[in-house]
Amino acid sequence: MLTKTEETQMQNDIRAGYGTCRFCGSVLCYTVVDLGMSPLCESYLSAGQLNQMEPFYPLHVYVCENCFLVQLEEYVSPEHIFTEYAYFSSYADSWLQHAKKYTDLMVERFGLNERSQVVEVASNDGYLLQYFVEKKIPALGIEPAANVAKVAVEKGVPTLVEFFGVESARRLAAAGKQADLLLGNNVLAQVPDLNDFVAGLKILLKPQGVITIEFPHLMCLVAENQFDTIYHEHFSYFSFITAEKIFAAHGLTLFDVEELPTHGGSLRIYGRHRDDLSKPVSERALALKQRELEAGLTDLAYYAAFEEQVKETKRKLLEFLIQVRRAGKRVVGYGAPGKGNTLLNYCGIRTDFLDYTVDRNPYKQGKFLPGTHIPIFHPDKILETKPDYVLILPWNFKDEIMKQMAVIREWGGQFVAPIPELRVYP
Repeated sequence: MLTKTEETQMQNDIRAGYGTCRFCGSVLCYTVVDLGMSPLCESYLSAGQLNQMEPFYPLHVYVCENCFLVQLEEYVSPEHIFTEYAYFSSYADSWLQHAKKYTDLMVERFGLNERSQVVEVASNDGYLLQYFVEKKIPALGIEPAANVAKVAVEKGVPTLVEFFGVESARRLAAAGKQADLLLGNNVLAQVPDLNDFVAGLKILLKPQGVITIEFPHLMCLVAENQFDTIYHEHFSYFSFITAEKIFAAHGLTLFDVEELPTHGGSLRIYGRHRDDLSKPVSERALALKQRELEAGLTDLAYYAAFEEQVKETKRKLLEFLIQVRRAGKRVVGYGAPGKGNTLLNYCGIRTDFLDYTVDRNPYKQGKFLPGTHIPIFHPDKILETKPDYVLILPWNFKDEIMKQMAVIREWGGQFVAPIPELRVYP
């Protein structure tokens, strides 16, 4: 039998094996879901790399019992992941429409004009800022991936190639580049040092300026079983309640929020300086916070059932693939998104189940998916081979994809969406 001292030492040893919360520093003890080991989801392979060693890292998600930030530990630095990146926003037509609509909304709501300054953090290939440039509104992008930023510059979008944080914010503010509108779409999840990032936003924002940040809503991720949006490039997963805590810790108030259909359900939060009382907190911000409280997002029990739900999704997808392959049917993929690589690696789906996948992004064509080594072709490959089933990996764009590829119905082909649960579209 252990003595009290030995028990205490054992508990200390166990806790020492855990990481700490990237926002509040609490020890991370509570698992949300463990997806096993997986490669970096945007590390596409050339043919010459297929026989080389490929690094895999844990996809083990924790929730902080103090601030309820859901998160992965940081296994790989952002510099390693994002210095050259395979994701180009402009290849999704519906995302471009989303960006244009956002631009029109911001200009109308906040009266932006040629005397305003718009800054986008993680501006990718200029997919959004191009619409501000068209309106003659001064715009600046900040993008760490040089290969992606180069495309933005070619579109006429001024872009700095660097990571954003306190240091870069101070430099830009000193150069007179403080923002009337400071925005970041789907970047907050990709920041390992949240405190440095949000502190940087505070510095770069003009006294009466507005921040808008979009990110997938944690409540949708859990309710809609969107476990494939978990990958190493996404360090954190946010509720409105936790986002509010993080911004408040840096002197920023979230005064409004919109619920968006993008990426399976996202939030667009609106932030201001704490002492800018010209923008009162909206009813919809108060209502969403109350809904999250009532749903249990500040209760550890809320997160406990998620893992079994994920396992059942894996079983159903594999059962379907085994059944149709045994019947001699051909199955291919559409898309090579990061979420697809999480799904395929977790479920153990390789070329024994999926002959190949296709993608509109020329950067990915001719390469192979990380971990599973499934080849990536141009979408015309589907017209050549006429598969029986097309598994839509970027399911958040399934309506757009089914419209683009409606031709498969000419030979009786059917679409399959794996999330939130397996569904075949005849």
